[in-house]
Amino acid sequence: MSLRLGDTVPDFTAETTEGPVSFHAWLGNDWGILFSHPKNFTPVCTTELGQVARLKEEFDKRGVKVIGLSVDTVENHPAWVQDIKDATGATLNFPLIADADRTVSGLYDLIHPNASDTATVRSVFVIGPDKKLKLSITYPASTGRNFDEILRVIDSLQLTANHSVATPVNWTSGDDVIIVPSLSDAAAKEKFPEGWKAVKPYLRFVPQPGK
Repeated sequence: MSLRLGDTVPDFTAETTEGPVSFHAWLGNDWGILFSHPKNFTPVCTTELGQVARLKEEFDKRGVKVIGLSVDTVENHPAWVQDIKDATGATLNFPLIADADRTVSGLYDLIHPNASDTATVRSVFVIGPDKKLKLSITYPASTGRNFDEILRVIDSLQLTANHSVATPVNWTSGDDVIIVPSLSDAAAKEKFPEGWKAVKPYLRFVPQPGK
């Protein structure tokens, strides 16, 4: 069964480039990203892993742990890690799961029979501290993932988890946000005493909380 937003993500134990990982325990109380790769030595994924390594400080600032997955053996990972460094200049600084038996891929519904009975699709899962799925995106093999967009989505998810707001189209951190429709004007006055700009009765803009 496919994972749906709000589902508790499956727990698992797996070998990684940084040793054995018990997923829920490894996440602890942090946010997490799990992103999958069809196998080692694939060109698009090589560029992605290098970019995530370069962005690790950005994920750390947001309290987000990152872990990759490849349907290959842990013995095969070091050579790919070296290739990633050679190709991108970045050293892998987060764990990469070895899922040669496809146990994790099965739990997360990553096998795509229309493309291959063995290779995984290229998905991203953003997981909250409550171990529930907050976002999933699946990409075709030919399109590299945009991790700047994933950082933007995490900013939105973390903001909206803590305040009664939603983020509008093309929002980036620091832009105005929308008061959620479930909050009445009376309740909104308590939360946002400085007021808001009402474009429509249901579309009320306020500055981003905390900015």
